[in-house]
Order: sequence, then C-alpha cells, then structure tokens
Amino acid sequence: MDLEAVIEKLVPGGLGLARTPEGVLLVRGALPGERVRVRAERKKNHLEGTVVEILEPSPDREDPGLPPGADLPMRYEAQLPIKEGFVRESLARVARLEAEVHPILPSPAPLGYRTAAQFALHPLGGLAYRRPGSDELVRVEDDPLLAGPLREALKLLSGWPLVGLEEVALRGSLLTGEVQLGLVGGKARNFRKAAAGLVEAGIAGVWWGAADPRGRFRGPTRFLAGKETLLERYGELEVQIDVVSFAQVNPRAAAGLYAEAAELAGAGGEALELYGGSGVLGFFLARNFARVTVTDLNRRSIEKGRADAARLGLENVRFARADAREAARFGPAELVAVDPPRSGLARETLAALLELKPQKIVYIACDPATWARDVARLAERGYRLDFVRPYDFFPYTHHVEVLSYLTMSS
Repeated sequence: MDLEAVIEKLVPGGLGLARTPEGVLLVRGALPGERVRVRAERKKNHLEGTVVEILEPSPDREDPGLPPGADLPMRYEAQLPIKEGFVRESLARVARLEAEVHPILPSPAPLGYRTAAQFALHPLGGLAYRRPGSDELVRVEDDPLLAGPLREALKLLSGWPLVGLEEVALRGSLLTGEVQLGLVGGKARNFRKAAAGLVEAGIAGVWWGAADPRGRFRGPTRFLAGKETLLERYGELEVQIDVVSFAQVNPRAAAGLYAEAAELAGAGGEALELYGGSGVLGFFLARNFARVTVTDLNRRSIEKGRADAARLGLENVRFARADAREAARFGPAELVAVDPPRSGLARETLAALLELKPQKIVYIACDPATWARDVARLAERGYRLDFVRPYDFFPYTHHVEVLSYLTMSS
C-alpha cells in the first residue's frame, strides 16, 4: 500500500517511526519531521516501508553524495543527538536501568573516515555497493565516507578488468597512505599475475580469500603480492593491520574510545580481553595492569598481535587463540574487557564471564539493543552500570558504539 506519513523520530536500527490510521509504520530512508510518501507492507504488529517521495524534507537533510548504506543523510551536528538517543532508549526500554549517559563523542572527521570497504563486481563493469536489504547493485565511482587512500584505490580498480571474483575488499592506512586489496572468490592461483600488476599500479598488497557462506575471509586466505601488512596508528600505538582480519575502520575515533576505556579500567593485576582481535585495546590496558591476556578465534589476528606486542616491547601481554565461551579457563581476572559482535554476548560467554566474577567489566558494543540486554543480565547478577558513553565511529549512518563500565556491587 502507498500512504503519506510524518516521521516522529528515528528508532534504533535507523528506521523512522510514524503513527498512521493503519498502524505504526517504520520507514527506511526518512528523517524526523519529514512528510513522506511510503510504499509499505504489513508485518505482524506494524507496517514497514521505504520512501517513494519526500514531500516535505527536513531542514537538516544533507547528502554529500552518500553511498546506499548511509542512512542518516543530515547535517553532522544533527546526527549526534539522534545516536545518543538510541543508547538512552535502549537503556530505558531494553535494560530498564537508570544510569547517566555521558555526551556522545563525535568522530574526529565526519567524512573521509572509513579505512575499510567491501564491493561487489557490477555485471556491466566496475565496482558496486549492495543496497541494504536487497541484492540490488549500485555502481560506485566515489564515496565521500572513504579515506583518501581508498578513494584513490577505488578509482584505480574501477578501470581494472577484475573477473572471476565475487567481491573485493579494501583496507587502508591513514598513517602511511597505503591500501591493501582483498580478492574474494575463485582460486588463488588464477590471480597471482593480476596481483603483481596491481602492486605495480600502486596497491600496497594483495590477498585472496575463498568464498565462504560464513562470511568474508572466514575460510582459507592466501597472500599474493606486495606488503603482507600495513601499519596504522591508534593513539600513540602503531600496530599492524591487513585486509583479511578485523580492525576498527575509524582508527582515530577508536583510539579515543580505547584511551577512555583504559582510564575507566584503572590499574590492577590480571586483565582479560575477549573478542580481542590483534589486541589494540589490550595494549592500552597493558600500561596499568601487570598482565593482560587477549583472546580471539582469528589465527591471523593472534599472529599480528603477538608480533606487535614483541615489537612494542609489551612483555606483559599474552595472546591465546580461543573462543570467548572459554573465558573461565583464563581466570582469575580482576578486569574483563569485551567487544562482542553485533549479536552481543552468547549465553555461554555470559555464563563464563559470571563464573570468572571479575571485579570490573569494560563492555564495548556496536549495537545498543544487544548491549542493553547483556547489561541487564549482568545487573541481575550483581553488577552495577557505572559509566556509559556513546561514540560515533560511523558518521552518516545509524550505527553507534557504546563504551560502558560495570563493577561488582559490594
């Protein structure tokens, strides 16, 4: 059905909420205060739709040539209170806890902040983004959210004859200005010659990854040409990154969060970091803890972390390749830091965390709703939520990071 609606507010997930005679309507692509024409369909308890036409745009609407996934096309200053509101709403509605939410800290740069991106190959040539929620491909020639080195790499790749692949990925360094390319799909041996040519053309390094239903670079990977790793700066730390393992895509914003997390954590004996990747947060914690153990399942991340710890002289940081569900075997720990995926803490991980009974927990989240659910469960088991602050790692999108700190109630 087609209908007109006025958007009251945005809800977590970036959807606009409107109340209509037909029921509550959730709309993708609309901003608060806008009158829109929507094509909607009925769900179980509400309507969902997409914008067909903006009849009365918000005075805050702003679109500097944004890609399809950028669902907050508005002045940067106007985005921040909305994201802070997502955290407040999740805390009140999901966690049902009262706690002060400290003011959101903005991204150091609202544009040109992304140091990683993934693209599909467009059937008519060039690279494309997938429109959220569909398989529709939107050809991309530029993206103002990408850091400068990635924009240059995108120009190069748009004219390169990439065939036999499912996707490509880019990872760049703000520190060095270099970019790595990840090729996804096909067989590694078929791309060795192309990889060498890409390095000659200016790409710093090329990796290959098998197509895997579990996700990008979750299966076998091969290094093909150029530099195997790049260096990136997080605050005062210079650490290795690559295109086939996780690192925060907005390193300047992440460095601010890590520094505040370390300040909240204080000092102590044993600290444990779960979902630690290559250990950047663990390195921040290592300044004030006698020993820090970093765990992650990704073998490549663990290898990079060990090499970085040795290069930085951080002898009190150790790494273990382990599932977060195994947390209890790394205890006891005075502090446990967690930065789980969007789904939050698995029940088994939460059980292991409660078995450890750390005095202090630093919980970093990329989804306010699952964070609020987990915080409520921890509160039920004797933890007090002492600190909450949203961070903006992803300007022009609804995504928001949450830094929180909990202590065991006496």
